[in-house]
Amino acid sequence: MTNREPASIPALMARNATALANRAAYREKEFGIWQTWTWAEAHSETRALAMGFLALGLNKGDFVAIVGRNRPALYWAMIAAEMCGAVPVPLYQDAGADEMSYVMEHCGARFVICGDQEQVDKVIEVQQTVKTVEQLVYLDKRGLRKYDHSRMNALSDVVAEGRAAHHRFEAELDARIAALGYDDPCVMLYTSGTTGRPKGVVLSNRNIIETSKNSCDFDTLGSKEEILAYLPMAWVGDFIFSVGQATWSGFCVNCPENETTMMIDLREIGPTYFFAPPRVFEGQLTNVMIRMEDAGRLKRRMFDRAMAHARKVGPAILSGEKVGLWDRIKYAIGELTVYGPLKNTLGFSRIRVGYTAGEAIGPEIFDFYRSLGINLKQLYGQTEASVFITQQPDGEVRSDTVGVPSPGVEVKIADSGEVFYRSPGTFVEYYKNPASTKDTKDAEGWVATGDAGFFEEGTGHLRIIDRAKDVGKMADGSLFAPKYVENKLKFYPSILEAVVFGNARSECVAFINIDLNAVGSWAERNNIAYSSYQELSQHPQVGDMILSHVEEVNRSVAQDAMLSGCQIHRFLVLHKELDADDGELTRTRKVRRRIIEEKFEDLIDALYDGSDDVYTETEVTYEDGRKGKIKATLLIHSAKVSPKSKAAA
Repeated sequence: MTNREPASIPALMARNATALANRAAYREKEFGIWQTWTWAEAHSETRALAMGFLALGLNKGDFVAIVGRNRPALYWAMIAAEMCGAVPVPLYQDAGADEMSYVMEHCGARFVICGDQEQVDKVIEVQQTVKTVEQLVYLDKRGLRKYDHSRMNALSDVVAEGRAAHHRFEAELDARIAALGYDDPCVMLYTSGTTGRPKGVVLSNRNIIETSKNSCDFDTLGSKEEILAYLPMAWVGDFIFSVGQATWSGFCVNCPENETTMMIDLREIGPTYFFAPPRVFEGQLTNVMIRMEDAGRLKRRMFDRAMAHARKVGPAILSGEKVGLWDRIKYAIGELTVYGPLKNTLGFSRIRVGYTAGEAIGPEIFDFYRSLGINLKQLYGQTEASVFITQQPDGEVRSDTVGVPSPGVEVKIADSGEVFYRSPGTFVEYYKNPASTKDTKDAEGWVATGDAGFFEEGTGHLRIIDRAKDVGKMADGSLFAPKYVENKLKFYPSILEAVVFGNARSECVAFINIDLNAVGSWAERNNIAYSSYQELSQHPQVGDMILSHVEEVNRSVAQDAMLSGCQIHRFLVLHKELDADDGELTRTRKVRRRIIEEKFEDLIDALYDGSDDVYTETEVTYEDGRKGKIKATLLIHSAKVSPKSKAAA
């Protein structure tokens, strides 16, 4: 960083308020209408909010918890907190009171900014045990009129107070902003907690700004980009895209009205830069396939023929490779009749750069979007890296790698096969956890990712096999990597989630979650009556359909030289969806494999002992927080295993 470059996110925002004063910075859809704020307006709102925080007594070094859906005012609250020398701590809005309690108590949050009444109620509940919270600020006033406001304020009132008292606080605020250093904390984000309690990852201004600069340069992202901010604000990906890259490049952050309108809002905005975890792309593909199943025979035939050609030449055309003239003409016709309208329906017509990460995406799903002409790429990252470890350069995009080291990032593979990196984005520390910090980051700055992988010879691309702790060996010594098989299963629209077991065993078995939308639509078309998810999941015809998918995956896995031993011998369809509220998934919907193994030990035993079915009782958490039990007898299915290919053998 040169002396002339901004040293903090607030300084970047101030730069944009001058250099890009009248360019759109934030949009929000409310009551069906889009509202827009320019960079100058957003900066003015943020400064007023920061002065309101000062009036409430926010001190340097305080932690400010922020919880709610993506809204410009909550992004401004994060930047305003940093302006005051405090540290913003975004929380997952769907977290339960106990999860919120842990984070707020761990960081000692004095201020909490809530999006609406639901979040306020959770904070009030945890205040019975968390005694650090002194001020509660809420954005949406609905339902809160009769609450005790002795330590509660509407965010609009805090902004108004800041504007009214600006003569008292302008100098103090300017002094605090000027004092912000490149190595001062910018944000604290909590890990997803796949193996235990989440850890607070402290990221500095250097981490966020250097990573944002390098990643924007990598894909030539500028102030004309449009993004849709819909992912959890507590997730590092949203922070780097919607705060870091947005303030560095000056592009516009668009916030949808709510979860149910997200797809409509996506189509209306037509982002040019888009990020989504695999589950979003999987869900959209499922919806496409459901619609095609419901379409007429002629339309379905046209779609199938066009997509067959797209899979053949689409990725090559997108990568700039040589493709014959007749194939290009056929693809152009497909673009007019199928691919273009489909991309428009999905909201992907204007995407210039798209990324997926968080978990490995199934190659079939990845290739589907590339074949449509969507420049979807993979990156590999972590919260501790400020996201970026590797990226795929244009022209070098493949489904089986995660690309080359991002600019400024060094990557090495340990003798154990674990991936290590160091970069300007490497986190400062785990808050209040020096032991874990030391275990993860060594004295030279190398960070252990916990993932197993290797570099391809010749291309220099990194391939991630699986989480290092999940990779093992079958009883016969062959490699066991469950995520590889799980991703292949999730390509099918009827399969929402899959968990494969088999480490140190003679064969692999699996749990499968059906996708209620896809399988429910299929059941309706086939006149199959059902009254619940549980009943549908155990229907014999559903079992037969899933069996056909499993056996098809087995045939594919048999062709892989390293992983052919991971074919599934027996499986069952779970009677409930795996749920973050039940502790089975993280808030970013990653499988908590160890917890599932412990919770459903009886089901795993039944899969291995030759049983035809198994009775089980499972505790579940309802939306209102109440707990109950569901009882079910689950059918166990045996799948045909394919002989290994000659290469695999």
